[in-house]
Amino acid sequence: MIKIESRVLGPVETNCYLIINTDNNESVIVDPADSPELIYDMVVRSSSTPQAILLTHGHFDHITAADAVREKYGIPIYASKDEEKLLASPARNLSNAYGMNLRVTADILHEDGDILNIAGLNICAIHTPGHTAGGTCYYIESDGILISGDTLFAGSVGRTDYPTASSAALMESLHDKLCVLPDDTDVYPGHGEFTTIGYEKQNNPFM
Repeated sequence: MIKIESRVLGPVETNCYLIINTDNNESVIVDPADSPELIYDMVVRSSSTPQAILLTHGHFDHITAADAVREKYGIPIYASKDEEKLLASPARNLSNAYGMNLRVTADILHEDGDILNIAGLNICAIHTPGHTAGGTCYYIESDGILISGDTLFAGSVGRTDYPTASSAALMESLHDKLCVLPDDTDVYPGHGEFTTIGYEKQNNPFM
């Protein structure tokens, strides 16, 4: 059984998630956005042991605390192979615009459709380019959970006016990869409120 904790962190209110496998008390940190001490507190309160960091994409507001969290727990960072260059570029990952010089190197680069066996969970990496070239949603089919990053929000989608973005690619990702998921799939986005695939198919003009 899975339990999900979250914190809203950083200057643009990014959702950082802690996915906890309650069967073994191991966990996965998704998008360590900022304020590492608040992430550590979330972990302590959960009494779980982190096994990995998953990045939905490489924008600064999803990676600011990534290196600190990796060092704290000695765990690998996973990201799409198509996000490697953006993660390494302060201009592309937008950190320059906020007075930072962020560069993050992922330990493990995944391919579209890879099943990541982490914390006793089978997590499918669904590459959903559009907001960035290497945008990824993480799908845990056994529990009907999708971590959608900035690909899909409640009632909206991610912007496509940033480096490596493409509105055409985003529409293809939504229609070909997310709309086909079961309607009762719970969606945890990178910003904003929880939703479901079924609700978004009925109410989101981009779906």
